[in-house]
Parts: sequence; structure tokens; C-alpha cells
Amino acid sequence: MFRPTKLRFRAGDVIFGRRRAYQRKLGVADFDGICSAHGLVLRANREVVLPAFLPFFMQSDLFMERAESISVGSLSPTINWKTLAEQEFALPPLDEQRRMANLLMRIEAASRALQDVHAALTTLRKSTLMHSFGQLLADPAVRQVPVGQVGEVLLGRQRAPQHEDGPSMRPYLRAANVFDGYIDTADVKSMNFSASEFPRYSLQDGDILLNEGNSSRKVVGRSAIFRDEVPGACFQNTLVRFRPGPEILTLYAHQYFRYCVYTGTFAAMAKSTSIAHLGAQSLARLPMPLPGKNRQLELSRRLSAIDSALPGTADREKRLRTLKTLVGEPFRRETAGGSPRSIPR
Repeated sequence: MFRPTKLRFRAGDVIFGRRRAYQRKLGVADFDGICSAHGLVLRANREVVLPAFLPFFMQSDLFMERAESISVGSLSPTINWKTLAEQEFALPPLDEQRRMANLLMRIEAASRALQDVHAALTTLRKSTLMHSFGQLLADPAVRQVPVGQVGEVLLGRQRAPQHEDGPSMRPYLRAANVFDGYIDTADVKSMNFSASEFPRYSLQDGDILLNEGNSSRKVVGRSAIFRDEVPGACFQNTLVRFRPGPEILTLYAHQYFRYCVYTGTFAAMAKSTSIAHLGAQSLARLPMPLPGKNRQLELSRRLSAIDSALPGTADREKRLRTLKTLVGEPFRRETAGGSPRSIPR
């Protein structure tokens, strides 16, 4: 590849961010124009590399790691064109580049399509949620009952130095483990819960955990249903536990809490210093529409059908990213049948 001009680019040229290469800023221009001095304009030398193959090669770990290693400066590491032009890489033969580029473009297109489907499902879930609970809240025939009357609301146990060790160490969940609709168990900590404290702060399958405090009001009240992901777990006071009573379905209650996050209801309730706090008492007083069990079940099933489709699109997109890495594995080894070539100026 070569540098056609310093700042001017044409459609099809690669624009590479020369500052902070670790951010991996790279794009293919689809129009003619001029870029800032923070970008390098690169164009494929067709005798060495195909234009369709070049962007994929430059996104590879091999190229990006080399770009980082030749950057100079501490506060804002920058790549000099002269230094980059001297770098040598082993490139596959042109026929192999063509085959790999075609496969990588197909993977890229499939990945974008799955991202679009995931975004559409997310929008559908939110609009369905907003419409459904909007109707329930406006329906005079539906009872509005305080959350604390249809289930138990409890703030978790505070973390303190005296609880960091003891004879009854147990895993506990905190705000960092609870996201919108799922619980992340990658980093679960432990502290001592006495025999008298454990029954009060232990978690049961079907409990709903809500973020009690956060530096961002937007995520206060974010919730997930505990499905015994961590057996014998308790919870900290950065979370509020809602344990549904016999009148309310767990999935229905969880979806209503989601509605309160999306509409800003929890954000408006949250008391704030540097950290916004929901508070167990405020949650217990919050009015909740309480239709009959059949209507709760109908709404829960409708939203759950959308929820169940979301992980599938995310998993498929993740597998495509893995496949893309495997296809590009020769980039890492620098053994694709080619000889080391420097970047022509």
C-alpha cells in the first residue's frame, strides 16, 4: 500500500487514526474528501495487496500490535508515516487474498445483519413494554397497589471491615453483578454472614434484585431475576431485594421494574448526593398496576418471547466474530504463503 497524498482521500482509500493506535480507529472512505492531520490516508498497491483485502489486514491483531509498537510519545502516542512505511509483513498470494476477502466480507455482512436484528428486537421489547404498562396505568379497572404490599422489599447488608473474615463466609451479590435482565457472576465476592443474618439476607430462586445506588441515575433500579446462579448467595446494600408475594408473578414484576427504568420513574425517585439512591422505602411505596394473574401472564409471555430471542442473535454475532478471527489467523502467524513486504511509499 502507499500514501497517495497527505490529507486528501478518495472513495475506497483506508483512513487510519495515527494517534493512539490502541483505539484501533480505521475506516474505508465511501466518498472523496480531506481528513484531519490525525489520520493517515492509505491506498492499496494492487501489485502487492488487493483493495478489498487491505482493510481486513489492517484490522488484524498483527498489524495493530505493530502499529502500537512503533508509536512514539507518551501522552498521545503517534505513528510516523516514514516508520510505518518501513514495516514488513508476510502477505498471502493475491488469489488467497481474494478468497479470504470474499469470506471476510460475507462474515462482516452477516454480522451487521445480526446487529440490526438485535437492535430491532431491543426496540420492539422497549416499545411493547412502554405500550403495555402505559395501558395498565391508564386503565381505571386495574388496581394500583404499592410494591411493598405485593412482595417483600429489603435492603442488603452493609459491607464493613468486621465482615471481611469470619466463620460463616458466604458469596454475596452487589450492584456490579446485576444488569438489565441478567446477573454477571464473573466477579462474586464473599463476606461473613452470621447464622442469624443468613436467613434474612439469603437469596432464593425468583427473587428480583434492583440496583439501589449508582453514580448514574439512568441505571438506578436496573434489575434482574435471581435464578440460583450462585447457590447460597446473600446480597449487599448496593442492592434491594424484591421477593414477590402470591398476588404477583415474578416475570411481571421484573418487567414493571424495567418499565420504571426506561421511563425515568426510578431516576426521578432517586435521592442524590454524588451517588443516586433508590431506597427500599421509596420502592415499597411505589404504585404498581396489578391486573389479574391471567393478564400478568399474557404480558409476561409476550415480553419473554422477545427477551428469549435477544441472546440468540448476540451469540450468533459473537460466533461470527470468532470465525472472523479464525479466518484471519494467518495474519498473526505471518505464514500465508507470502514473503515479507515493506509498505511501498
